[in-house]
Amino acid sequence: MADANLAFVSLIVLLPLSLLVFLFLIVRPRPVKVPVKGRHVFITGGSSGIGLALAQRAALEGARVSILARNRDKLDEAKHSIRLSTGIDVAVFSADVRNFDAVEKAVQEAGPIDVLVCNQGVFVPQELESQGLEEVKFMIDVNLMGTFHLIKAALPGMKSRTDCEPASIAIMSSQAGQVGIYGYTAYSASKFGLRGMAEALQQEVIADNIHVSLIFPPDTETPGLVEENKRRPQLTSIIAASSGAMKADEVAKKALNGIKSGTFFVPCNFEGLLLSIATAGLSPQRSFLMAFVEVIAASILRVAGLCFQWNWYGSIEKWHAQKK
Repeated sequence: MADANLAFVSLIVLLPLSLLVFLFLIVRPRPVKVPVKGRHVFITGGSSGIGLALAQRAALEGARVSILARNRDKLDEAKHSIRLSTGIDVAVFSADVRNFDAVEKAVQEAGPIDVLVCNQGVFVPQELESQGLEEVKFMIDVNLMGTFHLIKAALPGMKSRTDCEPASIAIMSSQAGQVGIYGYTAYSASKFGLRGMAEALQQEVIADNIHVSLIFPPDTETPGLVEENKRRPQLTSIIAASSGAMKADEVAKKALNGIKSGTFFVPCNFEGLLLSIATAGLSPQRSFLMAFVEVIAASILRVAGLCFQWNWYGSIEKWHAQKK
């Protein structure tokens, strides 16, 4: 009996240790640190919200910061705000990310980029049946195609940089880019697309020591959130009620830390972490410890996910029954 117990205990200990060693050997890409101090950080959507908070944090950490947005007046206000809060000047560029020529011109004027943060985004929640195709196209053009334009414009300079330090391309997705929610059909499509882009892009640029981060903020207290909530369908509010909003500076802190550590998935709260583990799939993973968590927790989180789906579809069924 004692031998059997010893064998059982040995098995319980050796299996996790063997898995940890195996994961340590195979996780790719390898861990990396992306320095920010003294380097050029280029942030889109930088005139307000998360982008402005990121610009302030990067400037305080010694980066040379450029921000891009459409509205020149808001850019000037943001520049003044950053100077007041940090004592540092940032460069500003006005361009619509939907226009590749304008983006390319701004990037060339800004100079070679070490850390590109594609943070621009628009969000108009509505059921697809009711939403105009122009709004659908607008979200896809800004959120998805705008990111293509930025990366396409910045890559030549990023690849030809003279220093040997790691560079970064950070892409601002959303928790709606991890799980589809009622009323977010077009928005989720634009944000889910960023994941496919990021996974493929990381393979394309890893040889140039460029590291991709995909950031998943929840609802964030920004100037646009109030307007977005005015159009949010009632069912969307019911289903998404459990996910609270974060402050822009909190998201910026999580995002910048993720960028500096070269993390591929960058969740911003506990729910986002669970979603990242549950949806890991074939995404790259630098941390063998996090890979261990993903492997162990996958089945449990799948059950949890099915429970959430049961609850969501129950809410939808109840809501429609009340409408009849």
